[in-house]
Amino acid sequence: MLDKLDYILRKISQKNLLYSFHTSLTNLRIRMGSLGVNFGSPKEEMELEFDPSALPPFKLSEIRAAIPKHCWVKNPWKSLSYVLRDIVIVFALVALAVFLDSWKFWPVYWVLQGTMFWAIFVLGHDCGHGSFSDSAFLNSVVGHILHSSILVPYHGWRISHKTHHQNHGNVEADESWVPMSEKLYKELDFVTKFFRFKIPFPLLAYPAYLISRSPGKKGSHFNPYSDLFQPNERKFVVISTLCWTLMVALLYYLGTVVGSLQLLKLYGIPYMIFVMWLDFVTYLHHHGHEQKLPWYRGKEWSYLRGGLTTIDRDYGIFNNIHHDIGTHVIHHLFPQIPHYHLIEATKVAKPVLGKYYREPKKSGPVPFHLIGNLVRSMKHDHYVSDNGEIVYYQTDPKLSNFNGKKDE
Repeated sequence: MLDKLDYILRKISQKNLLYSFHTSLTNLRIRMGSLGVNFGSPKEEMELEFDPSALPPFKLSEIRAAIPKHCWVKNPWKSLSYVLRDIVIVFALVALAVFLDSWKFWPVYWVLQGTMFWAIFVLGHDCGHGSFSDSAFLNSVVGHILHSSILVPYHGWRISHKTHHQNHGNVEADESWVPMSEKLYKELDFVTKFFRFKIPFPLLAYPAYLISRSPGKKGSHFNPYSDLFQPNERKFVVISTLCWTLMVALLYYLGTVVGSLQLLKLYGIPYMIFVMWLDFVTYLHHHGHEQKLPWYRGKEWSYLRGGLTTIDRDYGIFNNIHHDIGTHVIHHLFPQIPHYHLIEATKVAKPVLGKYYREPKKSGPVPFHLIGNLVRSMKHDHYVSDNGEIVYYQTDPKLSNFNGKKDE
Protein backbone atom coordinates (compact mmCIF):
# COMPACT_ATOMS: atom_id res chain seq x y z
CA MET A 1 0.00 0.00 0.00
CA LEU A 2 2.75 2.45 0.92
CA ASP A 3 4.62 1.62 -2.30
CA LYS A 4 1.60 2.63 -4.37
CA LEU A 5 1.09 5.80 -2.36
CA ASP A 6 4.80 6.59 -2.84
CA TYR A 7 4.46 6.29 -6.61
CA ILE A 8 1.32 8.45 -6.73
CA LEU A 9 2.96 11.18 -4.68
CA ARG A 10 5.97 11.22 -7.02
CA LYS A 11 3.66 11.82 -9.96
CA ILE A 12 1.61 14.64 -8.42
CA SER A 13 4.43 16.45 -6.61
CA GLN A 14 6.20 17.71 -9.74
CA LYS A 15 6.24 21.27 -8.38
CA ASN A 16 7.43 20.22 -4.89
CA LEU A 17 4.00 20.93 -3.32
CA LEU A 18 4.16 17.65 -1.39
CA TYR A 19 7.90 17.42 -0.99
CA SER A 20 7.94 17.21 2.81
CA PHE A 21 5.13 14.63 2.94
CA HIS A 22 6.84 12.44 0.33
CA THR A 23 10.14 12.64 2.20
CA SER A 24 8.44 11.65 5.43
CA LEU A 25 6.89 8.65 3.69
CA THR A 26 10.29 7.62 2.35
CA ASN A 27 11.80 7.84 5.83
CA LEU A 28 8.89 5.80 7.24
CA ARG A 29 9.47 3.05 4.67
CA ILE A 30 13.18 2.94 5.58
CA ARG A 31 12.47 2.72 9.32
CA MET A 32 9.76 0.08 8.95
CA GLY A 33 11.99 -1.88 6.60
CA SER A 34 14.72 -1.94 9.23
CA LEU A 35 12.19 -3.59 11.57
CA GLY A 36 11.55 -6.33 9.06
CA VAL A 37 8.19 -5.01 7.84
CA ASN A 38 7.67 -5.56 4.11
CA PHE A 39 4.86 -3.63 2.41
CA GLY A 40 5.01 -5.19 -1.02
CA SER A 41 6.22 -8.18 -2.97
CA PRO A 42 9.10 -7.94 -5.47
CA LYS A 43 6.52 -8.35 -8.24
CA GLU A 44 4.50 -5.37 -6.97
CA GLU A 45 7.75 -3.37 -6.76
CA MET A 46 8.51 -4.09 -10.41
CA GLU A 47 4.98 -3.12 -11.44
CA LEU A 48 5.55 0.37 -10.07
CA GLU A 49 7.98 1.34 -12.79
CA PHE A 50 10.40 4.06 -11.77
CA ASP A 51 9.93 7.36 -13.57
CA PRO A 52 13.36 8.99 -14.05
CA SER A 53 11.71 12.33 -14.86
CA ALA A 54 9.90 12.48 -11.51
CA LEU A 55 11.04 15.28 -9.25
CA PRO A 56 13.70 13.80 -6.92
CA PRO A 57 12.75 13.64 -3.21
CA PHE A 58 16.13 15.07 -2.18
CA LYS A 59 18.09 18.24 -2.74
CA LEU A 60 21.57 18.88 -4.08
CA SER A 61 22.63 19.97 -0.60
CA GLU A 62 21.69 16.54 0.77
CA ILE A 63 24.02 14.82 -1.70
CA ARG A 64 26.77 17.29 -0.89
CA ALA A 65 26.34 16.71 2.86
CA ALA A 66 26.75 12.93 2.40
CA ILE A 67 30.20 13.32 0.80
CA PRO A 68 33.08 13.39 3.34
CA LYS A 69 35.05 16.62 3.64
CA HIS A 70 38.33 15.01 2.56
CA CYS A 71 36.80 14.16 -0.83
CA TRP A 72 36.76 17.87 -1.64
CA VAL A 73 40.46 18.37 -0.86
CA LYS A 74 42.70 18.90 -3.90
CA ASN A 75 46.27 17.69 -3.54
CA PRO A 76 48.41 19.32 -6.27
CA TRP A 77 51.30 16.92 -5.65
CA LYS A 78 49.06 13.93 -6.09
CA SER A 79 47.58 15.47 -9.25
CA LEU A 80 51.06 16.16 -10.62
CA SER A 81 52.08 12.58 -9.87
CA TYR A 82 49.39 11.40 -12.28
CA VAL A 83 50.72 13.82 -14.90
CA LEU A 84 54.23 12.46 -14.42
CA ARG A 85 52.96 8.88 -14.65
CA ASP A 86 51.16 9.50 -17.93
CA ILE A 87 54.00 11.48 -19.53
CA VAL A 88 56.55 8.79 -18.63
CA ILE A 89 54.33 6.14 -20.22
CA VAL A 90 53.83 8.25 -23.36
CA PHE A 91 57.57 8.73 -23.94
CA ALA A 92 58.33 5.11 -23.02
CA LEU A 93 55.87 3.95 -25.68
CA VAL A 94 57.46 6.26 -28.25
CA ALA A 95 60.92 4.95 -27.43
CA LEU A 96 59.75 1.34 -27.64
CA ALA A 97 57.98 1.89 -30.96
CA VAL A 98 61.02 3.57 -32.50
CA PHE A 99 63.34 0.86 -31.16
CA LEU A 100 61.24 -2.07 -32.42
CA ASP A 101 59.98 -0.37 -35.61
CA SER A 102 57.93 -3.48 -36.35
CA TRP A 103 54.56 -3.69 -38.08
CA LYS A 104 53.67 -6.35 -35.53
CA PHE A 105 54.02 -3.78 -32.75
CA TRP A 106 52.72 -0.64 -34.45
CA PRO A 107 48.98 -1.51 -34.05
CA VAL A 108 49.59 -2.27 -30.36
CA TYR A 109 51.41 1.05 -30.00
CA TRP A 110 48.57 2.97 -31.65
CA VAL A 111 45.97 1.59 -29.26
CA LEU A 112 48.13 2.06 -26.18
CA GLN A 113 49.33 5.54 -27.11
CA GLY A 114 45.89 6.71 -28.20
CA THR A 115 44.58 5.57 -24.81
CA MET A 116 47.32 7.53 -23.07
CA PHE A 117 46.48 10.64 -25.10
CA TRP A 118 42.92 10.22 -23.78
CA ALA A 119 44.25 9.88 -20.21
CA ILE A 120 46.21 13.11 -20.69
CA PHE A 121 43.06 14.81 -21.92
CA VAL A 122 41.23 13.79 -18.73
CA LEU A 123 43.95 15.36 -16.56
CA GLY A 124 43.72 18.57 -18.59
CA HIS A 125 39.95 18.33 -18.17
CA ASP A 126 40.48 18.30 -14.39
CA CYS A 127 42.59 21.44 -14.73
CA GLY A 128 39.70 23.08 -16.56
CA HIS A 129 37.31 22.26 -13.72
CA GLY A 130 39.73 23.45 -11.06
CA SER A 131 39.74 19.99 -9.47
CA PHE A 132 43.44 19.57 -10.26
CA SER A 133 44.50 22.10 -7.62
CA ASP A 134 43.36 25.27 -5.85
CA SER A 135 45.86 27.30 -7.90
CA ALA A 136 44.31 28.85 -11.00
CA PHE A 137 47.81 29.52 -12.33
CA LEU A 138 48.96 25.91 -11.92
CA ASN A 139 45.73 24.64 -13.47
CA SER A 140 46.20 26.92 -16.47
CA VAL A 141 49.87 26.05 -17.04
CA VAL A 142 49.39 22.29 -16.73
CA GLY A 143 46.13 22.41 -18.67
CA HIS A 144 47.75 24.25 -21.57
CA ILE A 145 50.71 21.86 -21.70
CA LEU A 146 48.53 18.74 -21.62
CA HIS A 147 45.76 19.87 -23.94
CA SER A 148 47.94 21.67 -26.45
CA SER A 149 50.05 18.51 -26.80
CA ILE A 150 46.96 16.68 -28.11
CA LEU A 151 45.65 19.61 -30.19
CA VAL A 152 42.92 20.80 -27.84
CA PRO A 153 42.56 24.59 -27.30
CA TYR A 154 42.56 24.59 -23.51
CA HIS A 155 40.57 27.71 -22.62
CA GLY A 156 38.25 27.47 -25.60
CA TRP A 157 37.30 23.94 -24.61
CA ARG A 158 37.31 24.71 -20.87
CA ILE A 159 34.73 27.46 -21.28
CA SER A 160 32.42 25.45 -23.54
CA HIS A 161 32.71 22.46 -21.21
CA LYS A 162 31.75 24.66 -18.28
CA THR A 163 28.65 25.61 -20.25
CA HIS A 164 27.91 21.91 -20.70
CA HIS A 165 28.11 21.25 -16.96
CA GLN A 166 26.03 24.28 -16.04
CA ASN A 167 23.27 23.22 -18.46
CA HIS A 168 23.53 19.42 -18.53
CA GLY A 169 20.33 17.76 -19.66
CA ASN A 170 18.91 21.02 -21.05
CA VAL A 171 17.80 20.64 -24.68
CA GLU A 172 18.08 24.36 -25.34
CA ALA A 173 21.32 25.24 -23.54
CA ASP A 174 23.50 22.11 -23.22
CA GLU A 175 26.70 22.06 -25.24
CA SER A 176 27.95 18.48 -25.52
CA TRP A 177 26.07 15.82 -27.54
CA VAL A 178 22.88 17.82 -27.11
CA PRO A 179 19.81 16.35 -28.88
CA MET A 180 18.60 18.00 -32.04
CA SER A 181 15.05 19.31 -32.09
CA GLU A 182 12.65 17.63 -34.52
CA LYS A 183 12.52 20.79 -36.64
CA LEU A 184 16.31 21.04 -36.94
CA TYR A 185 16.67 17.32 -37.59
CA LYS A 186 14.17 17.40 -40.47
CA GLU A 187 16.03 20.33 -42.04
CA LEU A 188 19.22 18.26 -42.36
CA ASP A 189 19.92 16.42 -45.58
CA PHE A 190 20.24 12.64 -45.49
CA VAL A 191 24.02 12.69 -45.93
CA THR A 192 24.45 14.86 -42.82
CA LYS A 193 22.16 12.56 -40.83
CA PHE A 194 24.07 9.53 -42.07
CA PHE A 195 27.46 10.85 -40.95
CA ARG A 196 26.00 12.05 -37.63
CA PHE A 197 24.55 8.67 -36.68
CA LYS A 198 26.41 6.02 -38.67
CA ILE A 199 29.33 4.44 -36.79
CA PRO A 200 32.29 5.05 -36.99
CA PHE A 201 31.77 8.62 -38.22
CA PRO A 202 30.37 10.03 -34.93
CA LEU A 203 33.50 8.73 -33.19
CA LEU A 204 35.61 11.06 -35.33
CA ALA A 205 33.51 14.16 -34.67
CA TYR A 206 35.57 15.94 -32.04
CA PRO A 207 37.95 17.93 -34.30
CA ALA A 208 34.96 19.14 -36.34
CA TYR A 209 33.16 20.08 -33.12
CA LEU A 210 36.13 22.20 -32.01
CA ILE A 211 36.07 24.04 -35.33
CA SER A 212 32.34 24.54 -35.86
CA ARG A 213 30.44 23.05 -32.87
CA SER A 214 27.33 20.89 -33.28
CA PRO A 215 24.46 21.13 -35.81
CA GLY A 216 22.27 24.11 -34.99
CA LYS A 217 25.03 25.93 -33.09
CA LYS A 218 27.43 28.56 -34.41
CA GLY A 219 30.95 29.50 -33.46
CA SER A 220 34.37 27.98 -32.98
CA HIS A 221 36.55 27.07 -30.01
CA PHE A 222 39.42 28.91 -31.72
CA ASN A 223 37.63 32.20 -32.42
CA PRO A 224 37.60 34.62 -29.46
CA TYR A 225 34.55 36.36 -30.94
CA SER A 226 32.53 33.16 -31.09
CA ASP A 227 29.09 32.99 -29.47
CA LEU A 228 30.66 30.57 -27.00
CA PHE A 229 32.58 33.29 -25.19
CA GLN A 230 31.93 36.44 -23.21
CA PRO A 231 34.00 39.58 -23.98
CA ASN A 232 36.09 39.12 -20.80
CA GLU A 233 37.00 35.57 -21.91
CA ARG A 234 38.41 36.48 -25.32
CA LYS A 235 41.98 37.02 -24.14
CA PHE A 236 42.06 33.51 -22.70
CA VAL A 237 40.83 32.03 -25.99
CA VAL A 238 43.57 33.93 -27.87
CA ILE A 239 46.25 32.45 -25.56
CA SER A 240 44.96 28.90 -26.06
CA THR A 241 44.66 29.30 -29.81
CA LEU A 242 48.28 30.51 -29.92
CA CYS A 243 49.42 27.50 -27.89
CA TRP A 244 47.51 25.21 -30.24
CA THR A 245 49.16 26.91 -33.23
CA LEU A 246 52.61 26.42 -31.69
CA MET A 247 51.88 22.71 -31.30
CA VAL A 248 50.84 22.45 -34.95
CA ALA A 249 54.09 24.22 -35.92
CA LEU A 250 56.09 21.80 -33.75
CA LEU A 251 54.42 18.83 -35.41
CA TYR A 252 55.20 20.29 -38.83
CA TYR A 253 58.84 20.68 -37.83
CA LEU A 254 58.99 17.12 -36.48
CA GLY A 255 57.52 15.94 -39.76
CA THR A 256 60.44 17.51 -41.62
CA VAL A 257 62.88 15.78 -39.27
CA VAL A 258 61.48 12.25 -38.98
CA GLY A 259 59.33 12.20 -42.12
CA SER A 260 55.58 12.48 -42.53
CA LEU A 261 55.00 8.71 -42.45
CA GLN A 262 56.88 8.29 -39.18
CA LEU A 263 55.02 11.23 -37.67
CA LEU A 264 51.73 9.68 -38.77
CA LYS A 265 52.67 6.41 -37.04
CA LEU A 266 53.99 8.03 -33.88
CA TYR A 267 51.40 10.80 -33.44
CA GLY A 268 48.71 10.94 -36.12
CA ILE A 269 47.10 7.53 -35.66
CA PRO A 270 47.27 7.66 -31.83
CA TYR A 271 45.60 11.06 -32.07
CA MET A 272 42.68 9.52 -33.97
CA ILE A 273 42.42 6.72 -31.39
CA PHE A 274 42.28 9.42 -28.70
CA VAL A 275 39.47 11.19 -30.58
CA MET A 276 37.52 7.94 -30.78
CA TRP A 277 37.98 7.38 -27.04
CA LEU A 278 36.78 10.90 -26.30
CA ASP A 279 33.66 10.69 -28.48
CA PHE A 280 32.88 7.15 -27.29
CA VAL A 281 33.09 8.00 -23.58
CA THR A 282 31.45 11.41 -23.64
CA TYR A 283 28.54 10.16 -25.75
CA LEU A 284 27.83 7.17 -23.51
CA HIS A 285 27.83 9.31 -20.38
CA HIS A 286 24.66 10.97 -21.66
CA HIS A 287 23.14 8.38 -24.02
CA GLY A 288 22.62 4.70 -24.54
CA HIS A 289 21.07 3.63 -21.25
CA GLU A 290 18.72 0.65 -21.39
CA GLN A 291 15.90 2.87 -20.13
CA LYS A 292 15.06 6.04 -22.02
CA LEU A 293 16.19 9.03 -19.99
CA PRO A 294 14.57 12.48 -20.06
CA TRP A 295 15.85 15.75 -21.41
CA TYR A 296 14.43 19.02 -20.15
CA ARG A 297 13.68 22.55 -21.24
CA GLY A 298 11.99 25.58 -19.69
CA LYS A 299 10.84 25.50 -16.08
CA GLU A 300 11.11 21.71 -15.80
CA TRP A 301 14.91 21.87 -16.04
CA SER A 302 17.06 22.28 -12.96
CA TYR A 303 20.74 21.69 -12.32
CA LEU A 304 19.94 18.66 -10.16
CA ARG A 305 17.46 17.05 -12.55
CA GLY A 306 19.79 17.56 -15.50
CA GLY A 307 22.74 16.08 -13.64
CA LEU A 308 20.75 13.00 -12.68
CA THR A 309 20.34 12.09 -16.36
CA THR A 310 24.07 11.40 -16.66
CA ILE A 311 25.28 7.79 -16.60
CA ASP A 312 28.14 6.03 -14.85
CA ARG A 313 30.05 3.47 -16.93
CA ASP A 314 32.49 0.68 -16.10
CA TYR A 315 35.46 0.55 -18.49
CA GLY A 316 37.21 -2.47 -17.01
CA ILE A 317 41.00 -2.20 -16.96
CA PHE A 318 40.78 1.33 -18.38
CA ASN A 319 39.07 2.82 -15.30
CA ASN A 320 42.34 3.62 -13.56
CA ILE A 321 44.16 4.43 -16.79
CA HIS A 322 41.76 7.20 -17.71
CA HIS A 323 41.42 8.44 -14.13
CA ASP A 324 37.98 7.06 -13.26
CA ILE A 325 36.15 9.34 -15.67
CA GLY A 326 33.44 6.66 -15.78
CA THR A 327 32.21 7.77 -12.34
CA HIS A 328 30.34 10.52 -14.08
CA VAL A 329 27.17 11.33 -12.11
CA ILE A 330 28.91 12.77 -9.06
CA HIS A 331 31.49 14.41 -11.31
CA HIS A 332 28.72 16.22 -13.20
CA LEU A 333 26.99 17.39 -10.05
CA PHE A 334 30.22 18.37 -8.26
CA PRO A 335 33.02 18.89 -10.82
CA GLN A 336 35.24 20.37 -8.11
CA ILE A 337 35.89 16.90 -6.64
CA PRO A 338 39.29 15.49 -7.74
CA HIS A 339 39.12 12.35 -9.84
CA TYR A 340 40.90 10.27 -7.19
CA HIS A 341 37.99 10.86 -4.78
CA LEU A 342 35.12 10.21 -7.20
CA ILE A 343 34.68 6.51 -6.45
CA GLU A 344 34.41 7.10 -2.70
CA ALA A 345 32.13 10.10 -3.20
CA THR A 346 29.86 8.07 -5.45
CA LYS A 347 29.69 5.20 -2.95
CA VAL A 348 28.50 7.40 -0.09
CA ALA A 349 26.09 9.37 -2.31
CA LYS A 350 24.25 6.34 -3.69
CA PRO A 351 21.95 5.89 -0.65
CA VAL A 352 20.76 9.48 -1.13
CA LEU A 353 20.34 9.12 -4.90
CA GLY A 354 18.38 5.88 -4.64
CA LYS A 355 16.86 4.82 -7.96
CA TYR A 356 18.07 8.03 -9.56
CA TYR A 357 21.49 6.42 -9.61
CA ARG A 358 21.82 3.76 -12.30
CA GLU A 359 24.39 1.16 -11.33
CA PRO A 360 26.77 0.60 -14.29
CA LYS A 361 26.89 -2.84 -15.83
CA LYS A 362 30.00 -4.66 -14.66
CA SER A 363 32.61 -4.82 -17.40
CA GLY A 364 35.12 -7.47 -18.30
CA PRO A 365 38.75 -6.42 -18.78
CA VAL A 366 37.76 -4.65 -22.01
CA PRO A 367 34.35 -2.89 -22.13
CA PHE A 368 33.07 -4.57 -25.28
CA HIS A 369 29.52 -4.51 -23.87
CA LEU A 370 29.40 -0.73 -24.31
CA ILE A 371 29.68 -1.07 -28.08
CA GLY A 372 26.17 -2.50 -28.07
CA ASN A 373 24.91 0.52 -26.10
CA LEU A 374 26.52 2.86 -28.61
CA VAL A 375 25.15 1.06 -31.67
CA ARG A 376 21.64 0.84 -30.24
CA SER A 377 21.59 4.52 -29.29
CA MET A 378 22.89 5.68 -32.66
CA LYS A 379 20.18 3.62 -34.34
CA HIS A 380 17.29 4.88 -32.22
CA ASP A 381 18.16 8.23 -30.56
CA HIS A 382 17.83 10.82 -33.32
CA TYR A 383 15.86 13.87 -32.15
CA VAL A 384 13.48 15.19 -29.50
CA SER A 385 10.11 16.88 -29.91
CA ASP A 386 9.90 20.62 -30.45
CA ASN A 387 7.15 20.74 -27.83
CA GLY A 388 7.06 19.89 -24.16
CA GLU A 389 9.38 20.61 -21.26
CA ILE A 390 10.16 16.94 -20.56
CA VAL A 391 11.13 15.12 -23.73
CA TYR A 392 12.67 11.82 -24.78
CA TYR A 393 14.63 10.78 -27.84
CA GLN A 394 12.58 9.71 -30.85
CA THR A 395 13.54 7.53 -33.80
CA ASP A 396 13.62 8.35 -37.49
CA PRO A 397 12.33 5.06 -39.01
CA LYS A 398 13.98 5.71 -42.37
CA LEU A 399 17.44 6.23 -40.89
CA SER A 400 16.99 3.42 -38.38
CA ASN A 401 15.96 0.93 -41.06
CA PHE A 402 18.81 2.07 -43.31
CA ASN A 403 21.35 1.56 -40.53
CA GLY A 404 19.82 -1.78 -39.66
CA LYS A 405 20.13 -3.10 -43.19
CA LYS A 406 23.73 -1.91 -43.42
CA ASP A 407 24.60 -3.53 -40.09
CA GLU A 408 23.17 -6.93 -41.04
